[in-house]
Amino acid sequence: MRALLTVFAKEFLENLRDRRTLVSALLFGPLFGPILFGAMVSRMLNQSVVESDEPLHLTVSGKDHAPELVRYLESKGVRLSSASLSESTARAAVRSGAAQVVLIVPLEYGSRFTAALPAPVLLVADSADSQTRKSADRARLLLGTYGSGIAQLRLQVRGVSPLLAAAVAVNEIDVATPTGRAVVVLGFMTYFVLFAILMGGLYLAIDSTAGERERGSLEALLSLPVARGSLVGGKILATCAYMCLSLAISLSAFVFVFRFVPLERLGMSANLGVDTACAFFAICLPFVPLGAALMTFVASFTRSYREAQTYLTSVLLVPTLPIAFASIYSLKPTRSLMFIPSLSQHLLMTSVLKDEPIAGLDVVASAGSSAVFALVLIVLTARHWRRETMLG
Repeated sequence: MRALLTVFAKEFLENLRDRRTLVSALLFGPLFGPILFGAMVSRMLNQSVVESDEPLHLTVSGKDHAPELVRYLESKGVRLSSASLSESTARAAVRSGAAQVVLIVPLEYGSRFTAALPAPVLLVADSADSQTRKSADRARLLLGTYGSGIAQLRLQVRGVSPLLAAAVAVNEIDVATPTGRAVVVLGFMTYFVLFAILMGGLYLAIDSTAGERERGSLEALLSLPVARGSLVGGKILATCAYMCLSLAISLSAFVFVFRFVPLERLGMSANLGVDTACAFFAICLPFVPLGAALMTFVASFTRSYREAQTYLTSVLLVPTLPIAFASIYSLKPTRSLMFIPSLSQHLLMTSVLKDEPIAGLDVVASAGSSAVFALVLIVLTARHWRRETMLG
């Protein structure tokens, strides 16, 4: 134990003296993710609020053919601009950006409308443009509402109850809580948390293995009368210390940043305070030795600092891949998934964000599986360090 702590102190202090590495591991990595994520979420929310308040702009060709429709749109706050456009010129105007959405009212609209036949209109928009698509959806909703209202009036004129057309009345009940709705936006935050953990120990894992081999100090270190397990354990322990610091800084940054994100403006509530950050830290703590052991194990097979950087950059993606699958397939926390490291941490943190109860056995399964995988990697790394190839 004394040798392990000596190696730990040596690696921890040496990495502490490297200012550039320290800035990258404990400042740039942990702070960049929360600031970037917070800015993206804030921008998205502000844009959603602005779009909901901003009036719809619609270019109408053939306004004289549908005066009632025009008056209806104007009563709904739609800003109309007149233009004489054919279908081809309307397509060109939308493609070029000269107009967002064009509504073309054909000449036969009035006669068909008077005869109680389906009156055609053309709605020209670009579905590949996200802004145009939203405007087109709003225009389509208004036109559908207008058409439904006219249909009900026609039924009443003919002595038919409009209720006959509504065979099923759907009353939607939304059981989502404000914190649950916020997870739709904040669900990807766990990726940045796990990535910050790995970034905190990346440079130390490289420097304590490939870096020492490149500097020529590894041979002298291995010649000391110290068990290889103690050497490996001390290096992994120092890497874990920096990963914990990176995790604490990242969570603190998330708590601070999301105080300024206007989730409440869209009926959301971020369950992201000091208590949540402490829960996140406890959930991610068993993942720290696994990440440290994985990076040290891979870096032990490399011969240079640059080679280790190349390999570990790819390794960083491995623990975060399960989060992508969880987002794609909308995975729910189950006991079997708790045995998959990184995925179990993601699911538990998501439950905390939703303010949902967490089963104690799920926490034990998540921590236990991460610890077992970490122990296996530590043993494999120690065995590799006992080989003569470590000096070759």
